[in-house]
Amino acid sequence: MTYTLMRRSLFYFVFSLAACCLLLATFLTAYAGDPKEEYNKLQKEIDVHKEKIEKTKRLEHSTLDEIDRTNKDISQVQADLKKYRERLRRLENEMRKVEVEIAANKAKLEKQAGWLKRKLRIMQRYGYSGDIILLLSTSNDMSQLMRRWRYIKEITLHDRNMLESYKETINKLAGQEDRLKSLRAELKTNEEDTKVTAAAISEKKKNKEILLSSIRKEKSSYEKIVKELKESSNRLLEIIRRSEETETYAAKGFHNLKGRLPWPVNGRVVIPYGTQKDPRFNTPMFRNGIQIKAEDDSDAKAVHSGKVVFAEWFKGYGKLIIINHGDGYHTLYANLAEIFYSVGDIIKGQQIVGKIGESGMVNAPGLYFEIRYKGKPLDPIQWLKRR
Repeated sequence: MTYTLMRRSLFYFVFSLAACCLLLATFLTAYAGDPKEEYNKLQKEIDVHKEKIEKTKRLEHSTLDEIDRTNKDISQVQADLKKYRERLRRLENEMRKVEVEIAANKAKLEKQAGWLKRKLRIMQRYGYSGDIILLLSTSNDMSQLMRRWRYIKEITLHDRNMLESYKETINKLAGQEDRLKSLRAELKTNEEDTKVTAAAISEKKKNKEILLSSIRKEKSSYEKIVKELKESSNRLLEIIRRSEETETYAAKGFHNLKGRLPWPVNGRVVIPYGTQKDPRFNTPMFRNGIQIKAEDDSDAKAVHSGKVVFAEWFKGYGKLIIINHGDGYHTLYANLAEIFYSVGDIIKGQQIVGKIGESGMVNAPGLYFEIRYKGKPLDPIQWLKRR
C-alpha cells in the first residue's frame, strides 16, 4: 500500500515537473521576441491605464472648475470678438479715407482732362509744328528772341509737368481703387468672423446658463459649489494677509471715508452683502461683497488710491484685481473682462482699473465688489455714497 502511494506520488511529481517545464517553455517562446516590440506593448498598456486615470479625474472635477473653464472660454471668445470689432472699425475708417482720396483724385483728374482737351483743341485749330519757328523768326531783336524762347521753354515745361501729373493721378487713382477693393474683401471676411464669434459667445453663455440652472436644481451640487466658493474666499484671505506682510503702502485715511466712497461702477446692486438663504433648498450662503449690475464694457474704477497686490484670473471670481489702500484696507474688483494694471502699480482714486465682463458666477455683465479690513469682509453699501 505504501509502495503504491509512493509510486503514485512520484508519478504526480514527475507529471507536475513536466507541466511546469512545458509552461516555462511556452512563456519563454512567447516573450523571446523583439525587446523593442515588448516595450511598445507595455507602453501601450501604460497609456491605456493613464487614460483611465485621467478619465476618472475628469469625472471627479469640481463644479466650480467647470464654471471656471466655461468663464475662461467666454472671456477668450469675447476678447476675440473685441479684436474683430476693432479691426472692423479700423477697416471702415481706412475705407472712408481712401474713398475721400479717390473723390479728390477724380476731381483733379477731371480738371486735368479738361485742360488737356482745351490744349488739344487749340493745337488742332492753330497747328503746332511751325508755331515756334514762326514766333521766333518774327522777333525784332535778340533780347525779344531770348524772352520768347524762355517763355516757350517755360510753357513746354508746364505742359510736360501737367502731362506727368495727369499720368500720376491716373496711376494713384488705380492704386486707390485696388486698395478699396482689397479693404472691402477684408471687411467682408472680418464681418463673417465677427458673426461666427458672436454666435460662439451666445452658445457658450447658453451652456453656462444650463450649467448654473442644473446647479440650482440639485441640492448636492448647490451645497458643493457653496463650499468651493467659501474655500476660494479663504484663499483670497491668505493672499491679502501675505500682501500685508510683503507689500507696503503708506497711504492713510481710508477709515475716514465710510459712507463717502465713490461707486466703482454705475449700476444697481442685484446681489447684496451678507447671508442669504436659497429659497429652494433653504441653504444659507454668506456673500463677502456685492454684485453690481452694469452695462457690458463699462469702466470699473478704483474707489480710492492704493497699490495693486493681485491682478489675474482667480477661481470663482474670474479676472480679479485687489488694491491695498493702507492701514489694513483692501478693495476687490472681480468679474472683469479686462485688467489694465499689474501687481505693484500705484492707482489713483477714480482711475479706471478694468472693463466690466461676465467672468464670474452670474451670467450677466456686472462687477463683484468687496471691501476688506485685515482680511475681514465689510459691507460695501455702508462705505459707498448714498444715491
